[in-house]
Amino acid sequence: MAAISTAFGLVFDFNVLLVIMGSAIFGMFVGAMPGLTATMATALLVPVTFFMAPVPALGAIVTATAMAIFAGDIPAAMLRMPGTPASAAYADESYEMTKKGQLDLCMGVNLVFSVLGGIFGVVILILLAPILAEVAINFSSFEYFWLACLGLTCAIFIGTGDTVKGLLSLFIGLAIACVGIDPAAGQPRFTFGNVDLLSGINFIPTLIGMFAVSELLRGAVTIEGGTAKIQQAVGNMFVGVGAVFRKYWKNFIRGSVLGTVIGALPGAGADIAAWVSYAVSKKLSKEPEKFGTGHIEGIVDSTSANNSALGGAWIPALVFGIPGDSITAIVIGVLYMKGMNPGPSVFLQTPELIYAVFIIFILANLLMFPLGWAAIKSAKQILRVPRNILLPVILIFCAVGSFAMTNSLYGVVLMVTMGVFGWFLEEHGIPVAPLILGLVLGEMLEQNFMTSMIKSDGSILGFFDRPIAGTLGVMTLLLWGLMIRKGLVGMKSQPVPA
Repeated sequence: MAAISTAFGLVFDFNVLLVIMGSAIFGMFVGAMPGLTATMATALLVPVTFFMAPVPALGAIVTATAMAIFAGDIPAAMLRMPGTPASAAYADESYEMTKKGQLDLCMGVNLVFSVLGGIFGVVILILLAPILAEVAINFSSFEYFWLACLGLTCAIFIGTGDTVKGLLSLFIGLAIACVGIDPAAGQPRFTFGNVDLLSGINFIPTLIGMFAVSELLRGAVTIEGGTAKIQQAVGNMFVGVGAVFRKYWKNFIRGSVLGTVIGALPGAGADIAAWVSYAVSKKLSKEPEKFGTGHIEGIVDSTSANNSALGGAWIPALVFGIPGDSITAIVIGVLYMKGMNPGPSVFLQTPELIYAVFIIFILANLLMFPLGWAAIKSAKQILRVPRNILLPVILIFCAVGSFAMTNSLYGVVLMVTMGVFGWFLEEHGIPVAPLILGLVLGEMLEQNFMTSMIKSDGSILGFFDRPIAGTLGVMTLLLWGLMIRKGLVGMKSQPVPA
């Protein structure tokens, strides 16, 4: 109890609260700008934390990250340009709701369920950190291979319309993920002598290009359509949120649990949590045909998952010093810099600092409610800006974000190339969401497959030897079998053309 009361004293200091408030506003701004990510917000704060004590330093990072993950939903709904990768999974769904005149409901649901999902993740972090971390630490390359396979299977569910086109998009994404250095042989692949391509196709510029630049191209080409056409009055965004919660409270619980568990797996994070949760929501929904047309159900699952994953990602980071995602990888560096060596001993040596982190997490999620409301109200004014001003400004932010991720013009060229390619695909009815999923999980799939094959000396049975790997493997194969059977039955039931 002494440590908890000390933690409260450390957090509720005027200077610390001032840092938290400033970081919240900063994180909200970065997350709402297409091309700028939550990881970038965290990285930009690191130099500032050099001059801070441990509690305000950690408070700045925790708060900015939580705000940025939520704020990415704002441009996703208003402009179909996800502010952060964690919002990409349901950007199309949110934008379709906006086109139907339901922007207020969409934003209200995003805000409320982001806050609730974030608090859920923190509660699990506080109560079950050692247990979940123990499960996560047992994951080897075999388990991660099957997890990647399950994740890729989600492409069937997130792609709207034609399943074949969804698979085509997925395989294009996997092919793009092959560019760079072979993880096993160390040989360059598909680089065509270009040094920049040795590091592979960077995910962030590709995401910006596929979603933001392709939408800008569509807005520029379609004179009467696009973002400038969607102009709605600022209304009450919380009308109808209660009814959504009553109808989809099970989705909220499921998304939050999935997000926390996936967040606790090293290397997964909020991005994958959102994709998997959206796919599971569509698979288990009673109205799967409504997904992709502006259906709130998938948004409830995904926005709960990506915010709860933040708390989950801190579990392996604090307990074992293993980063749950790119953000906690930066956090671990800050912890070492402040003399807090993450691991089991940190709970014994500096428990007041761990409790302070828990309190800051809760405070950040509660602060998200008023600040998020203000950010949405302010951002809605964007819709009234003339297109000839709005589009170039967004393009500048996209270019800045892409350049910052690669520190060269390569990122900007990649963004433009992928933007044109994404626009071309969508014009021909091929969804880009499965492509992004393939790019995200492609490297994880290949690396863990090659590592596992080396460990098992080329034996496929090695993928089923371990209990968790065997369970995941059987689940994946059964799911594939059911999908193939369903496809064959569907083919047989179709009438033969005369």
